[in-house]
Amino acid sequence: MRAISNSVTNFSLEVSARLEAITTWAVAGGVDEAAAAMADALAKGGVIQAFGTGHSEAFAMEIAGRAGGLIPTSKIALRDLVLHGDRDVAVLDSLEGSILEREPGVAEELFNLSVVDPRDIFIISSNSGVNGAIVGLALAAKERGHTVIAVTSLQHTNAVEPKHPSGMRLSEIADIVIDNMAPYGDTTMEISGGGGVGAVSSITGAYIAQLLTIETVQSLIRAGKKPPIYISANIPGGDEHNTALVGQYVGRLRREA
Repeated sequence: MRAISNSVTNFSLEVSARLEAITTWAVAGGVDEAAAAMADALAKGGVIQAFGTGHSEAFAMEIAGRAGGLIPTSKIALRDLVLHGDRDVAVLDSLEGSILEREPGVAEELFNLSVVDPRDIFIISSNSGVNGAIVGLALAAKERGHTVIAVTSLQHTNAVEPKHPSGMRLSEIADIVIDNMAPYGDTTMEISGGGGVGAVSSITGAYIAQLLTIETVQSLIRAGKKPPIYISANIPGGDEHNTALVGQYVGRLRREA
């Protein structure tokens, strides 16, 4: 029991140290540039396009379509290739799905299937920041004049080779780069005979997503704009409130599971 207790304590310290570092960065103004860019896009009628593959899709879900989040948000996902394109569903099984995120050509196909407006801004999350779909989508967005915000592990991405033909990393393409503070390999603890455990990028990513949402809302308020925020559908009036605001972006938001 003591060994389990020590592991829990050690992981808690690993997580809290990283959240504290992100908090210090944010308090010093680190989040301001990204939040201002997001608020500016929304004020002009744009939508925040969020994308992540693998476990980084959790970041996109934290940005797009949740209670306490911004309504003008849309989630791009690899499954869109099946839901909105002509790819066979078999490509989404565990093995093929991991291969798919490494295909450079997937990005252009995915972008063309997405509901993107010239006013939109992109926020792309990837711990490694080197896979083909991630780098390709960032390049596709940049080539079309969109601002791109990256959330990635600088320690990890700088330690591995890019897998996209461009030879670039997500952090080298994005206009604004946010370090998720995850270590190389993502895991924070070594268990004797069990390998690395205690991954943190999903935790720090969710925290960063919430900081961005909070500060974007604050930026809109300072600009005299009423921020369009989701409220929980599980409280009275939630559905009515959300439906009315979503109606202002008909055909521009995607949130499929």
